[in-house]
Amino acid sequence: MQGKIVKGIAGFYYVHTATGVAECKARGIFRKDNMKPLVGDNVEIELVSREPLEGNITRILPRKNALIRPASANIDQALVIFAITRPNPNYNLLDRFLIAMEQKRLPVVICFNKKDIASPRELEGLQRAYGGCGYQVLFVSGGRGEGIGEIRKCLDGKTTVVAGPSGVGKSTIINALSPEADMEVGEISRRIGRGKNTTRHAQLFALGEETYIMDTPGFTSLNVENVEKEDLQGFYPEFQEYEKQCRFGGCAHISEPVCGVKDALRAGRISQVRYDNYVLIYEELKGRKKY
Repeated sequence: MQGKIVKGIAGFYYVHTATGVAECKARGIFRKDNMKPLVGDNVEIELVSREPLEGNITRILPRKNALIRPASANIDQALVIFAITRPNPNYNLLDRFLIAMEQKRLPVVICFNKKDIASPRELEGLQRAYGGCGYQVLFVSGGRGEGIGEIRKCLDGKTTVVAGPSGVGKSTIINALSPEADMEVGEISRRIGRGKNTTRHAQLFALGEETYIMDTPGFTSLNVENVEKEDLQGFYPEFQEYEKQCRFGGCAHISEPVCGVKDALRAGRISQVRYDNYVLIYEELKGRKKY
């Protein structure tokens, strides 16, 4: 029997199959081969019980990709959720997440939640900052169910990792997309003796055939790793069309004279928010020690 790992905790893996979610253990051969099953893995299992549904994972099917944080496999895209207000968005954290996903070549949909309590000025500012940098941007109200249909269209036929800081309404949106999510979390929580209110581990929910969303623990910080300061500008796609107007090759777009990017910034064609984050991260990378 084949299925997909939707949760892994304490040595048990919960595999979504055509007949239900099976609680499984991994065969010792995986430890011998130094290969650990990941949430999102497509696997073959051998049932040892049908009531309750239990078995052993006998084979991990080839992976399309794998992420370290959150530990997961076979991801098609990321849906990053931030609140427009309450709490105010941390733009620097958002840009760091976008860089991390660009490194993995994963498409990103940016979802700004709580539009029902946001001002027109806040909405306009976010659209100006992120609507012009190559990402699809959605404005929704998870609590009122507004925009949930738009999100669902973006998810159809894909496995999507959902991420964002705590308190932005991530769980509300996931429950609106999948009313069964609460029930599934509750069922697994009873079996492992854990509460269901806080996401501690990555877990997948099936929204339909070949459509999954992965909930992940909320994050409050994110380091930019394996990026040299000279390469950082490549993660800001809105810079590219203006770089040919820079006087110097390899322009960092910070202190150099005759810089097309800074000219575009002054003209309002590049977001001040995005540019300020670029400078902050550039200086951080510049000061990082190499070993």
